[in-house]
Amino acid sequence: MGSVRKAVNSHHEINSHCLKVESLGLETFPWYRVCIWSCAFGLCIFVFQRNGSFLSVVVSSVNTLPFVFVLDEAQNAQQLHERIQSSSMDAKLEALKDLASLSRDVTFAQEFINLDGISLLTQMVESGTDFGDMLSFTLTAFVELMDHGIVSWDTFSVAFIKKIASFVNKSGMDISILQRSLAILESMVLNSHDLYQKVAQEITIGQLIPHLQGTDQEIQTYTIAVINALFLKAPDERRQVLCGCVFPHQEMANILAQKQLRSIILTHVIRAQRAINNEMAHQLYVLQVLTFNLLEDRMMTKMDPQDQAQRDIIFELRRIAFDAESEPNNSSGSMEKRKSMYTRDYKKLGFINHVNPAMDFTQTPPGMLALDNMLYFAKHHQDAYIRIVLENSSREDKHECPFGRSSIELTKMLCEILKVGELPSETCNDFHPMFFTHDRSFEEFFCICIQLLNKTWKEMRATSEDFNKVMQVVKEQVMRALTTKPSSLDQFKCKLQNLSYTEILKIRQSERMNQEDFQSRPILELKEKIQPEILELIKQQRLNRLVEGTCFRKLNCRRRQDKFWYCRLSPNHKVLHYGDLEESPQGEVPHDSLQDKLPVADIKAVVTGKDCPHMKEKGALKQNKEVLELAFSILYDSNCQLNFIAPDKHEYCIWTDGLNALLGKDMMSELTRNDLDTLLSMEIKLRLLDLENIQIPDAPPPIPKEPSNYDFVYDCN
Repeated sequence: MGSVRKAVNSHHEINSHCLKVESLGLETFPWYRVCIWSCAFGLCIFVFQRNGSFLSVVVSSVNTLPFVFVLDEAQNAQQLHERIQSSSMDAKLEALKDLASLSRDVTFAQEFINLDGISLLTQMVESGTDFGDMLSFTLTAFVELMDHGIVSWDTFSVAFIKKIASFVNKSGMDISILQRSLAILESMVLNSHDLYQKVAQEITIGQLIPHLQGTDQEIQTYTIAVINALFLKAPDERRQVLCGCVFPHQEMANILAQKQLRSIILTHVIRAQRAINNEMAHQLYVLQVLTFNLLEDRMMTKMDPQDQAQRDIIFELRRIAFDAESEPNNSSGSMEKRKSMYTRDYKKLGFINHVNPAMDFTQTPPGMLALDNMLYFAKHHQDAYIRIVLENSSREDKHECPFGRSSIELTKMLCEILKVGELPSETCNDFHPMFFTHDRSFEEFFCICIQLLNKTWKEMRATSEDFNKVMQVVKEQVMRALTTKPSSLDQFKCKLQNLSYTEILKIRQSERMNQEDFQSRPILELKEKIQPEILELIKQQRLNRLVEGTCFRKLNCRRRQDKFWYCRLSPNHKVLHYGDLEESPQGEVPHDSLQDKLPVADIKAVVTGKDCPHMKEKGALKQNKEVLELAFSILYDSNCQLNFIAPDKHEYCIWTDGLNALLGKDMMSELTRNDLDTLLSMEIKLRLLDLENIQIPDAPPPIPKEPSNYDFVYDCN
């Protein structure tokens, strides 16, 4: 029977055929998938349920009648439940290895959990008698079983949590055990508030830091995932402590450790001599988002005009800018003089309300965050601050760049760009290395951009009526510089230097000319004539991409899982093949290794976004805007669906276009519009070229040989 199980596990070696089970004499069964495999016994016919779980085996030989071994998952789970309690260490190890593999199947997992299998595994971990591979397989099986969401995380004891935490805190722990332990701690924190409290007592940032200083990127990824989970579930006041923004005495040790965290991540992860994989990029993105979200409280806090401490910040801005002389005597006449002087200075500082500038900070966003940024700029970049204020105060009123108003609007714009206050996406990998190079990265980001705004204002020779135009140009400059992913704030500043207002005008003009060239009537008629063949070309490309297939990550509301499934279209465009994978594939996955099939003829509709069944379920995914934009589902039969979350927007467009093309519907994605514009532009330019009597070669010309010497090269140095 071991060979039968081996054959089932090695399903990529099986030649699958769809047969009626009635032909096997099993009329009581409904339709099932049947796989045929040749073995030493003769011909083995494996009967599977629709969801792929193993049901029964029919073994047929030449000289004997067929006989059936019914190996349902309940019996299999019972056998493994007994085997993992074996007194033989070898037998127990083999059983745990099988359990770790089979626990991925939800049907088997349900049966094993019904036997109180989770409790058995936790007892084995708590006992502390298992080590090495045995403990690794035990933890792997535990993680796989819990990932199905059948058992609540709130059921685990403090002793179990302490044991898992000890594996993380202990130096020199086996890599696989450490990895599983970190994954368990992450899930505990994300899925239970009570467990968060208990885990937080056992694990500190300082104890996690050594794992970031290692060379194993997978361990570093899981470590940052645990830190992110602690950040995400921490109460607001503790979250501020983790970032070092407030300093209660009992948290001082954590703060000291946290101060090293950014530089350690920068040195050992971001600037390490190896490429950052997608999962690590995602965790760095999440950490970046959670760090910036600490600004949300200040962003949404209005200034209280009666709060003297807050008013003192505005007084400090005035003092630094104008270095006011000693205040006049506090007499009735001098009070009026002082008010007049304050009003004049607040006007020079660029506030809208000259009499009471505190009123400028009552709008949220950006609230008090704008005032915080202004004070940081005034104190840490004092020369630049004074120069900007004095430059503008010496200009004509209509040409001065109002520092106060500009700072408020710029802070609001930067919060929109960095999406401060939004939950991190489950699929995004868009982290910026430069934000890990400084402890006050947002404030430094603001300081660079406020100087850019003042520079752009001068280049545009703007007046107060042009304020919104200047802000649009600055936003374009910042966005274009960010897309280059500068590695440091200094590099970001250099990118902005190259994106002057003149350069932005050139870029806009170039883009506009490319559009205007093709708006004449003859060109529009030519476009209309060749558009159908271009659309057909795009359609074929989409279908070819579906034939190649895509690896999708399994996501749920509990945590980002390292589980994958693959889907691809058959070459004849008749069937969708799909199935689970143990790891992300390096290339295409053969049709034969994908267990499930969906005939295209059975597809009734393709829905996207909020209309998807898996986006209507309760959970965090439906609240995540970016995940919502990547979700689509195939509806078939009466109440059946195949749910997808695309790895990125490009794959989302490819699949929704391809599926709509299969159903004979229009391809409506943004990618199709862009491809259509690009290909139409290229085709029209080719047709408009003066190519009469010129033969266009079918193949590119050969690359010429290298010259015998390079004496003709001019050395600029």
